[in-house]
Amino acid sequence: MNDFTSVFDIRAFGARPDGETSATGAIVAAIAAAAATGGGTVFIPAGRFLTGPLRLQSHVRLHLEAGAHLFFTQDPDAYPVLTTRWEGKETPTYAPQIYGEDLEEVAITGQGTIDGRGETWWRLFRAKALAYPRPRLIAFTHCRDVLIEGVKLVDAPAWTINPVRCEGVTVHRVRIHNPPDSPNTDGIDPDSCRNVFIGGCSIDVGDDCIAIKAGREDSPYRVPCENIVIADCLMRHGHGGVVIGSETSGGIRKVVIANCIFEGTDRGIRLKSRRGRGGFVEDLRATNIIMEKVLCPFVLNMYYDTGGGTIDEAVHDLEVHPVNESTPSFRRLHFSHITAREVQAAAAFLYGLPERPLEDVTFEEVWIE
Repeated sequence: MNDFTSVFDIRAFGARPDGETSATGAIVAAIAAAAATGGGTVFIPAGRFLTGPLRLQSHVRLHLEAGAHLFFTQDPDAYPVLTTRWEGKETPTYAPQIYGEDLEEVAITGQGTIDGRGETWWRLFRAKALAYPRPRLIAFTHCRDVLIEGVKLVDAPAWTINPVRCEGVTVHRVRIHNPPDSPNTDGIDPDSCRNVFIGGCSIDVGDDCIAIKAGREDSPYRVPCENIVIADCLMRHGHGGVVIGSETSGGIRKVVIANCIFEGTDRGIRLKSRRGRGGFVEDLRATNIIMEKVLCPFVLNMYYDTGGGTIDEAVHDLEVHPVNESTPSFRRLHFSHITAREVQAAAAFLYGLPERPLEDVTFEEVWIE
């Protein structure tokens, strides 16, 4: 991997750390200069830097020094509209705040803070005043060798980290904090990715802490999400600690969740899909986990309704339906050495389809209070 030894300080391109002067042009110029020389580090020093959306390039690392605070404009007009995957299907959205497509060897590192300033976006979303879905804080599409390490990410307008159809993604020692009542502010959502490691992270958000996805039935890409390791993480609040689905159409397999703590999440480990979505969730192992004050530690739900104001009667029907490619499956799911205290709703909610029951699910040394 690129060692990023060449350094491009954004101050040399005109950036001012006053928190008022736009640094967008300077950062974009530094990214271009690093890419033009074969790659390097774009250095953000201590100080407050206001910017618009940033498109990274191959072999470029964005590095935030301790004390650096990079924060994004709240003006929707500053964000181009791109067609990208959002909630499992390709659709026009506001550009992510940091993003890239078809890249290799790209990194975001350091001890600084990246601030999405999501308050305005949340308000406009609740008022239904946005023409397109909100920006994600960091989103890479069809990239290889992605590293996000050390930084603090706060107040994302929507999902915080969202790699889509990427291979070789590492998210390490990242701190994510979005208010508990902020809408759809998931922490880390790998979608149709391969070889993903999420380790040593602290995630406190308003929706799912980590959500693993593989597209919807109306997406042109049926790409699995596979070889996923989640280890040594702390999850707080949020709708779920680790959630799989409901976008399962490409299939999700070979997932390991180990050595984690969930505090106050609505669910602990949650799998969800529905008739019509198809795909599979298989070969999951979760071990050495402590949960506290979760509503329900384990949810395996094949009757999940995505809502949206309409009711699909087929999703809710308790009668047997024909099995075809649109029938999802959950199989080979193993949970061990897990403690859950002060559970507030149920020990588990396990709900298969009559035509496709849950298959090969085991619980070993699980203690629930």
